[in-house]
Amino acid sequence: MPLHIRPATIDDTAQILRFIIDLAIYEKAEHEVKTDAAGIQNSLFGADSTSHGLICELDGVPIGYAVYFFSYSTWLGKHGIYLEDLYVSPDQRKIGAGKALLRHLAQLAVSKGCGRLEWGVLDWNTPAIDFYESFGAKPQDGWTTYRLTGPALLDFAQG
Repeated sequence: MPLHIRPATIDDTAQILRFIIDLAIYEKAEHEVKTDAAGIQNSLFGADSTSHGLICELDGVPIGYAVYFFSYSTWLGKHGIYLEDLYVSPDQRKIGAGKALLRHLAQLAVSKGCGRLEWGVLDWNTPAIDFYESFGAKPQDGWTTYRLTGPALLDFAQG
Protein backbone atom coordinates (compact mmCIF):
# COMPACT_ATOMS: atom_id res chain seq x y z
CA MET A 1 0.00 0.00 0.00
CA PRO A 2 1.47 3.36 -0.98
CA LEU A 3 1.95 5.41 2.18
CA HIS A 4 3.07 8.98 1.72
CA ILE A 5 4.37 11.31 4.45
CA ARG A 6 4.25 15.02 3.69
CA PRO A 7 4.51 18.27 5.63
CA ALA A 8 1.15 19.48 6.88
CA THR A 9 -0.18 22.66 5.31
CA ILE A 10 -2.75 25.21 6.37
CA ASP A 11 -5.26 23.31 4.20
CA ASP A 12 -4.91 20.38 6.64
CA THR A 13 -6.15 22.41 9.61
CA ALA A 14 -9.61 20.81 9.90
CA GLN A 15 -8.20 17.30 9.43
CA ILE A 16 -5.54 17.88 12.07
CA LEU A 17 -8.17 19.12 14.51
CA ARG A 18 -10.22 15.97 13.83
CA PHE A 19 -7.15 13.80 14.48
CA ILE A 20 -6.43 15.74 17.70
CA ILE A 21 -9.96 15.14 18.94
CA ASP A 22 -9.80 11.45 17.97
CA LEU A 23 -6.50 11.09 19.82
CA ALA A 24 -7.95 12.83 22.88
CA ILE A 25 -10.95 10.48 22.83
CA TYR A 26 -8.60 7.49 22.70
CA GLU A 27 -6.61 8.94 25.60
CA LYS A 28 -9.83 9.48 27.58
CA ALA A 29 -9.22 13.24 27.65
CA GLU A 30 -11.55 14.75 25.06
CA HIS A 31 -12.62 17.35 27.64
CA GLU A 32 -9.06 18.72 27.66
CA VAL A 33 -9.11 19.79 24.00
CA LYS A 34 -9.62 23.55 24.23
CA THR A 35 -8.60 24.59 20.72
CA ASP A 36 -10.52 24.98 17.50
CA ALA A 37 -9.55 25.24 13.82
CA ALA A 38 -8.46 28.87 14.25
CA GLY A 39 -6.25 27.89 17.17
CA ILE A 40 -4.59 25.13 15.17
CA GLN A 41 -4.18 27.38 12.15
CA ASN A 42 -2.57 30.16 14.19
CA SER A 43 -0.36 27.98 16.37
CA LEU A 44 0.81 25.44 13.80
CA PHE A 45 0.87 27.54 10.63
CA GLY A 46 1.26 31.09 11.91
CA ALA A 47 4.31 33.16 10.99
CA ASP A 48 5.89 32.69 14.44
CA SER A 49 5.14 28.98 14.77
CA THR A 50 7.92 26.78 16.09
CA SER A 51 5.88 23.60 15.64
CA HIS A 52 5.58 21.42 12.58
CA GLY A 53 3.11 18.86 11.34
CA LEU A 54 3.22 15.80 9.15
CA ILE A 55 0.36 14.07 7.40
CA CYS A 56 0.43 10.39 6.53
CA GLU A 57 -1.67 9.52 3.50
CA LEU A 58 -2.77 6.21 2.07
CA ASP A 59 -3.72 6.51 -1.59
CA GLY A 60 -4.03 10.28 -1.12
CA VAL A 61 -6.32 10.06 1.92
CA PRO A 62 -5.05 11.34 5.31
CA ILE A 63 -4.92 8.47 7.81
CA GLY A 64 -2.62 9.90 10.47
CA TYR A 65 -0.52 12.79 11.62
CA ALA A 66 2.37 13.86 13.78
CA VAL A 67 3.13 17.22 15.39
CA TYR A 68 6.66 17.96 16.56
CA PHE A 69 9.05 20.73 17.51
CA PHE A 70 12.76 21.09 18.01
CA SER A 71 14.05 20.88 21.55
CA TYR A 72 17.55 21.31 22.95
CA SER A 73 19.74 19.17 25.18
CA THR A 74 22.38 20.98 27.19
CA TRP A 75 23.97 17.65 28.07
CA LEU A 76 24.40 16.69 24.42
CA GLY A 77 24.95 20.21 23.15
CA LYS A 78 22.53 19.36 20.34
CA HIS A 79 19.00 19.95 19.28
CA GLY A 80 16.45 17.17 19.44
CA ILE A 81 12.97 16.57 18.18
CA TYR A 82 10.07 16.29 20.59
CA LEU A 83 7.07 14.45 19.19
CA GLU A 84 3.96 16.06 20.66
CA ASP A 85 1.36 13.92 18.89
CA LEU A 86 1.35 10.75 16.83
CA TYR A 87 -1.96 9.34 15.68
CA VAL A 88 -3.15 6.86 13.08
CA SER A 89 -6.84 6.18 12.45
CA PRO A 90 -7.83 2.91 14.18
CA ASP A 91 -8.97 1.27 10.95
CA GLN A 92 -5.55 1.94 9.38
CA ARG A 93 -3.34 0.67 12.18
CA LYS A 94 -1.05 -2.29 11.59
CA ILE A 95 -0.17 -1.20 8.03
CA GLY A 96 3.01 0.63 9.02
CA ALA A 97 1.75 4.21 9.12
CA GLY A 98 2.87 4.92 12.70
CA LYS A 99 6.28 3.44 12.04
CA ALA A 100 6.54 5.42 8.78
CA LEU A 101 5.79 8.68 10.64
CA LEU A 102 8.34 7.89 13.34
CA ARG A 103 10.96 6.81 10.79
CA HIS A 104 10.38 10.07 8.89
CA LEU A 105 11.02 12.00 12.11
CA ALA A 106 14.10 9.89 12.91
CA GLN A 107 15.48 10.63 9.44
CA LEU A 108 14.76 14.33 9.94
CA ALA A 109 16.52 14.25 13.32
CA VAL A 110 19.58 12.57 11.81
CA SER A 111 19.67 14.95 8.83
CA LYS A 112 19.52 17.96 11.19
CA GLY A 113 22.24 16.60 13.49
CA CYS A 114 19.85 16.10 16.39
CA GLY A 115 20.94 14.02 19.34
CA ARG A 116 17.57 12.55 20.20
CA LEU A 117 13.95 11.98 19.26
CA GLU A 118 11.66 11.76 22.25
CA TRP A 119 8.02 11.69 23.21
CA GLY A 120 5.68 10.81 26.04
CA VAL A 121 3.23 7.96 26.30
CA LEU A 122 0.50 7.31 28.83
CA ASP A 123 1.53 4.55 31.23
CA TRP A 124 -1.63 2.54 30.52
CA ASN A 125 -1.21 2.61 26.73
CA THR A 126 0.32 -0.85 26.42
CA PRO A 127 -0.17 -1.15 22.63
CA ALA A 128 1.80 2.06 22.08
CA ILE A 129 4.49 1.10 24.60
CA ASP A 130 4.92 -2.31 22.96
CA PHE A 131 5.07 -0.66 19.54
CA TYR A 132 7.75 1.84 20.60
CA GLU A 133 9.84 -0.76 22.35
CA SER A 134 9.64 -3.06 19.29
CA PHE A 135 12.11 -0.83 17.43
CA GLY A 136 14.40 0.07 20.33
CA ALA A 137 12.79 3.05 22.08
CA LYS A 138 13.40 3.04 25.83
CA PRO A 139 11.41 4.64 28.65
CA GLN A 140 13.20 7.30 30.69
CA ASP A 141 12.92 5.91 34.20
CA GLY A 142 13.24 8.34 37.06
CA TRP A 143 11.75 11.34 35.24
CA THR A 144 8.35 12.80 35.99
CA THR A 145 6.75 15.39 33.74
CA TYR A 146 5.51 18.55 35.44
CA ARG A 147 3.10 21.05 33.94
CA LEU A 148 1.87 24.53 34.75
CA THR A 149 -1.36 25.44 33.01
CA GLY A 150 -4.41 27.66 33.38
CA PRO A 151 -4.70 29.66 36.60
CA ALA A 152 -1.58 28.09 38.12
CA LEU A 153 0.50 29.25 35.14
CA LEU A 154 -1.01 32.74 35.27
CA ASP A 155 -0.57 33.03 39.03
CA PHE A 156 3.05 31.91 38.90
CA ALA A 157 3.87 34.21 35.98
CA GLN A 158 2.41 37.18 37.84
CA GLY A 159 4.55 36.49 40.88
